[in-house]
Amino acid sequence: MCDYSVLVPTYNESENIAVFAWILNEHTKNLPYSFELVVVDDNSPDGTQDIVRQLQAKWNGMPIMLITRPRKLGLGSAYMDGIRHARGQYIFLMDADLSHHPKYIPDFIAQQRATGCDIVTGTRYASGGGVAGWNMARKLTSRGANLLASVALGATASDLTGAFRLYRRTALESVLPQVTSQGYAFQMEVIVRAQYRGCSIREVPIIFVDRLFGQSKLGPAEFLLFLKGLLNLLLTV
Repeated sequence: MCDYSVLVPTYNESENIAVFAWILNEHTKNLPYSFELVVVDDNSPDGTQDIVRQLQAKWNGMPIMLITRPRKLGLGSAYMDGIRHARGQYIFLMDADLSHHPKYIPDFIAQQRATGCDIVTGTRYASGGGVAGWNMARKLTSRGANLLASVALGATASDLTGAFRLYRRTALESVLPQVTSQGYAFQMEVIVRAQYRGCSIREVPIIFVDRLFGQSKLGPAEFLLFLKGLLNLLLTV
């Protein structure tokens, strides 16, 4: 067992994963808790798995676990597979593309320890939070989608689609089997279902930085998935 597992789903992140692992280790090595990095890779054709294996062979930082899957099987199942193998009592969910900076991890832990909450979620939309590297159209789309969903669902979290979160393991395990959304809507469904199950949620402001390397997975299809996921939640919560 360890205190915290950092679970990172990957697809074509060979340019980012080693840098992410190094920055993660730098910002956690002096904390009085034990950490592990769990990488769940969906058969990336760019050599992401090879990079992780090289890290495992030469790395002297936190333990790194690699879970390989035969193809892209979806974010929800990646998290479920990661949790099955993860040893942490608490689970960080982060992106490997460096948009979620590990420097905020101590703030997440401090918030959880101070309040005893089940979930700490990073937010771009509270005081001190923000976005770097997006054009105005993308900022308005993201902000508008969050406002629409918050009003429609009665959500208390200010950033429903953010993916940088800390979960009490038992809380995440209880919610994930109910989640059916894919893509952009997945994180929204997790946090909303957790709220309706009575999980306590706190927030930490973060600056989200757009990826520097690799291709973004967002596009018009993701927004359609978001609307589909929103409709599903309206009918089922």
